[in-house]
Amino acid sequence: MPHSDPYHPSTKRLKLDAASKAPSGARKASSIFAPFRTIGLVSPTGVPFASIPLGKTTFQITTSVGRALQTYDLKRGLNLVFITRPQTPADITATYAWKEKVFAAWGDARNGEPQGLWVFQRGKKVAELPLPSDLDQPVRQILIFGSWIVACALTRMEIWKSDTLEHYTTIFPIAAKKGDNELTGGVCNMPTFLNKIFVGRADGWVEIWNVSTGKLIYTILPPAPDCGSVTCLEPTPALSLLAIAYSAGPLVIQNVLTDKTVLRFNAGNDEAPVTTISFRSDGQGAGQDGRQDGVMATATSLSGDVTFWDLNKGGRIMGVLRSAHNPPVNTGETVRGGISKIEFLPGQPVIMTSGLDNSLKSWIFDETPYSPVPRILHMRSGHAAPVSCLQFLPTDFDGADAGNKWLLSAGHDRSLWGWSLRRDGQSAEISQGNIRKKAKKIGILANSSLGHGPTTTLDELKAPEITCIASSLNRDGGIGAMPGKQPVWDKGDDKLRPSNAELSGMTGWESVVTAHKNDAWARTWFWGRRKAGRWAFKTGDGEYVSTVALSQCGTFALVGSVGGSIDVYNMQSGRHRQRFPSRLTPAQLRQVKMQQVKALTEVNKLEARSRTTFTPGTGRHTAAVTGLVIDPLNHTVISCSLDGKIKFWDFVTGNLLHELDWAPMTKITGCQYHSGNDLVAFSCDDHSIRVVDVETRQTIRELWGCRGDINDFCFSNDGRWIVAAAQDSTIRVWDLPTSHLIDAFRLERPCTSLAFSATSEYLAGATQGELGVQLWTNRTLFKHVPTRQISEAEIAQAAAPTASGEGGEGLLEAAFSPDGPEDEADDTLSAPVVDQLSKDMMTLSLVPKSRWQTLLHIDLIKQRNKPKEPPKAPEKAPFFLPSVGGDPLGKDLVPTTTPKNEDGTAKSRITQLDHTRAQQAFSAKLLAGRSTGNYDAFITHLKSLSPSTADLELRSLSMGEGDDEEATNELLHFIRALTGRLVARRDYELAQAWMTVFLRLHFDLVLESAALRAELERWREHQARERERLDGLVGYCGGVVGFLRSPRT
Repeated sequence: MPHSDPYHPSTKRLKLDAASKAPSGARKASSIFAPFRTIGLVSPTGVPFASIPLGKTTFQITTSVGRALQTYDLKRGLNLVFITRPQTPADITATYAWKEKVFAAWGDARNGEPQGLWVFQRGKKVAELPLPSDLDQPVRQILIFGSWIVACALTRMEIWKSDTLEHYTTIFPIAAKKGDNELTGGVCNMPTFLNKIFVGRADGWVEIWNVSTGKLIYTILPPAPDCGSVTCLEPTPALSLLAIAYSAGPLVIQNVLTDKTVLRFNAGNDEAPVTTISFRSDGQGAGQDGRQDGVMATATSLSGDVTFWDLNKGGRIMGVLRSAHNPPVNTGETVRGGISKIEFLPGQPVIMTSGLDNSLKSWIFDETPYSPVPRILHMRSGHAAPVSCLQFLPTDFDGADAGNKWLLSAGHDRSLWGWSLRRDGQSAEISQGNIRKKAKKIGILANSSLGHGPTTTLDELKAPEITCIASSLNRDGGIGAMPGKQPVWDKGDDKLRPSNAELSGMTGWESVVTAHKNDAWARTWFWGRRKAGRWAFKTGDGEYVSTVALSQCGTFALVGSVGGSIDVYNMQSGRHRQRFPSRLTPAQLRQVKMQQVKALTEVNKLEARSRTTFTPGTGRHTAAVTGLVIDPLNHTVISCSLDGKIKFWDFVTGNLLHELDWAPMTKITGCQYHSGNDLVAFSCDDHSIRVVDVETRQTIRELWGCRGDINDFCFSNDGRWIVAAAQDSTIRVWDLPTSHLIDAFRLERPCTSLAFSATSEYLAGATQGELGVQLWTNRTLFKHVPTRQISEAEIAQAAAPTASGEGGEGLLEAAFSPDGPEDEADDTLSAPVVDQLSKDMMTLSLVPKSRWQTLLHIDLIKQRNKPKEPPKAPEKAPFFLPSVGGDPLGKDLVPTTTPKNEDGTAKSRITQLDHTRAQQAFSAKLLAGRSTGNYDAFITHLKSLSPSTADLELRSLSMGEGDDEEATNELLHFIRALTGRLVARRDYELAQAWMTVFLRLHFDLVLESAALRAELERWREHQARERERLDGLVGYCGGVVGFLRSPRT
């Protein structure tokens, strides 16, 4: 191991028992990150959606996302318009939209949860319905008609008045034996039936109840004893006709007035009974030309298909909408599926469908010639399975903000999504080609496949599950990249691949590469066109792909395999360019053998011992490659593997340059690279993270503390932090300069993937078993956050971000939230002191950047935090009431005596303050440096002050008084202290910030004093001399880098 080499300095390791003393009081869950919100949730639960017409132009669709409701506007393309707040204390179990309000029932008393029924309007809670004290069942359906509100539980129904929201009565169906009275089919009402509801039971009965009197009026018996329980009830557009579906498969249309069956057919079976029914009400859709009335749609929660029926002439199947949603998977996988509800919009040729695959879709019948199967109109969806990996898109050019807007995510459902953090409607799934067209060719969507049992789903035609993502937008051409029809993931011969270099050079090419589970091909994607790319890159040894990487220029893709091979492909042409190690030609092989023969001599043996050399064509990894990195100049490739070795390769020749061997002590499971500080971090199976300097190829940090396997980790944008998520459900943050654990918080479930935005504003995480992507905001961008070292005992449980954003903090809220007592206590901690490496180097301080930036803008922050209205005095109590806690005789109301001076005059409260300001720490340390000329103690004290305290102290600097005015002139000595820091070439950014604030506050006094102007002129001379020196050094370094990057050299 490098850190145990006696000829190299020891590696700085984290001391777990060296944490600073924790402040008194409870610690926040996280001092750096604040929960923001969860994205990617549309309809992840089995609660059916609720729809309501909004005027005569549009409809609003409301779905449940757990403990909040999301409302979409159909006219705007299913754009999100409302998210309800506050969140319900438990998961929502039923919803219903009525007029401008949405009713939501939540909680399950069987699981020990509280229960309630809330009313929302435009996303805000406006009312709450009282529940009976003996209600111990979850509400599974809500129905509102006339002046009644009906909530259907398992074996009872609760009735309220819709105008007053007053609880009216409770109805208990009677059962002949246990379980027969379970309301499996829910409730519904029918037009012209005043105060009547229809209830479907587990024994197959349909009961008609009068909610006004609470009496049972009639019972409709099943058509046969073996029909099973009622699964769904739906009134037809024709009066007095009710559709009833049974668990054994039959579906009947019953005339409730005559209690006679009008139609009966098998719409399902024992394994997949019909669970949702809807009727088209625009008078068209049936018949050979689609101009007749009588269309019914049925679906089941155990399938992703929607069946359309023509009820004329005894009923027949018109068509089947195959794979409208993902079917449920019963093979132990985590992909969700099944249809929860279908509904024809009133008077429209549009049907809405929602499924457990986290999607909401609208379909329209408008194809010409007439087609009984609709086409997709609008769709809002997300991942149908938990998210597996995340990555923020990098910026496409310097100064661009794309790195803060777009987030790529891949899930177990074989999909790749691009999420917009600014506008929810811009989020979209990256297309993998026309899947439905491909399915029609192989007969998946054919009507004749109905009787063949389970069929291949549309998702099975997609690429395998994505396990790794790499991206670079430097060559991305946007929407105009490679126009025209292009092949999708061409797997043909490398030399026969079609390539138009002139066209791709003008328009750009693919910008995303992905690795896939149990697949030997890596695939490319067009980000600008949101579609699959042209190429599929195969591993050199034919084994499965384990990891991928993309050069920062966007030209080369690196593919690593589980067998240890590493290959390089050109993204523009799709052709193979290099492998590591490189394959030797016969001439090179003969030359290597000759060199090996010469190395047998004694002299060459001694020279070989003194230096480490690697034979060309050797050095291949012996286990799966777990990470690949290419430097910004395309000179060096770094790879790590489960064999415990880190290898440095020459990008051009493919030869091995250097190797770090950490085997057999540990295996390397992943790596992350930060180009700004040229550091590579490696996660190991011993629950540690080791940081290696690429330039020196030495281990410089070892970060310990994780109590389980490290699932994922990432650098912060400035390279100062490393954020890691472990299997112990804890997210930890280490500070690289000090190697201290500065923040940690524990979630309910392990976090499986992490990503830090390019602007450091957001931290994205994927939680095990969750469909959404959770976002946290970075508090340190807008306010001072103490980053002291913490211990494992201080790690607290944190609430995860929610879909509604309740309880979280946005960027502005996090910036202007008041500081707690813990923050004030931590402000007294001074920054660590690190010895200067060389007097010729200009060093910066270790004070957090947010602290001195806040000091520069402290006036603006105070102005924004200023209350809009002055505090109001409390209302005076009536004269006959005594003061609270006071003397009943009113002695407390007698004013106290004012202190007086010796001559009897009243003493001012202002003069009672301590006049010995010179003895205070700030002034004492400043004036103490006058005699010695060393102001280090004063600078150290000033570093430890919070921005508000430092601003107050700078405002309090005085000119001095008395005979020895120079000795007490605090302004003069403050300028000398800053000049001393310039001469010592220390704390450069702090000296600039402090001088800026000083001149802003005391420029008038400086202009009036000749001594201050002279001292300030001395400071300006040192400042100009240092600026010219730094400009020369930066210009020289820039010229060297430009020379090395030039293709002519």
